[in-house]
Amino acid sequence: MGAEATNTPQTLLHLPEGTRARIIQIQGGRNLARRLISLGLRVGSEISVVQQRKRGVVVACKGNRVALGYGAADKLFLLPLDQG
Repeated sequence: MGAEATNTPQTLLHLPEGTRARIIQIQGGRNLARRLISLGLRVGSEISVVQQRKRGVVVACKGNRVALGYGAADKLFLLPLDQG
């Protein structure tokens, strides 16, 4: 385990703080996808994990910080990016 880049998609809940990753899939309904898009989170977006919390995650995307609950974070699949 660690923040090293991997080709295995992971849910947002499993990425450690400080990890940069690209959203590759949203496994939720149309309402979730619409809500995430309105927050600036869409397939292809690059995010950074700012804080892992017991009930969710705080991410940064294009200068904005977004707090996502456990359910939404568990439906976002990402590929970690090289840190160097």
